[in-house]
Parts: sequence; C-alpha cells; structure tokens
Amino acid sequence: MYRRLAPAISLHQAAEGSPTLGGLMARARDSAERLKAVEGLIPPAMRSAVQPGPAEGDVWCLLVKGSAAAAKLRQLAPMLVTRLKNRGWDVATIRIKVHTGR
Repeated sequence: MYRRLAPAISLHQAAEGSPTLGGLMARARDSAERLKAVEGLIPPAMRSAVQPGPAEGDVWCLLVKGSAAAAKLRQLAPMLVTRLKNRGWDVATIRIKVHTGR
C-alpha cells in the first residue's frame, strides 16, 4: 500500500503562500534593495561589513561589523537618507548597529 505524498514545493512557494512568511520576505527584499540603492555611496572596502537590517516606519537599520565602519557610516547617513528619499523610500533616519556576529 502506497501513500500518496503532496507534491514538493520550494521554500519560496511556501513562504509566498503564508501571509506571515510572505510579509517577512517582502520586508527582507525591501531592505536589500535599499542597501543596493546606497552601496555606491559606501566606500568599497567597507561594503562587505554592511548588512541591511529592518525598516520600521521611516527608520531603517544597518548592521555593521566593527565600530570604525559604524563611525564612518554615521558620517555618511545624511547622504544615504537623501539618496533613499530621491529613490522613493520614506526614510528620515538610519540607525547604525554594530553587529558582532555572536
């Protein structure tokens, strides 16, 4: 006697079928697109130390490896906000969080 299994679906299909996971994926995509929009303003040597974080309202968070990179990003934040606004995002503040990876 064989049991018929449901057809396999990809993780992407499963997430899109779930309102909660679909919303989370959309937020992650939005945050990644924001970083892509501003990466040209970030010095090339620092780009690998910066990861997109969550966006809540008009605040977007960037996760940064190291306090030196965080200090430089804080200096660049006004330019990053301007670039995002020019590209259609409603951002007033960029929060910089040092991420230690622990």
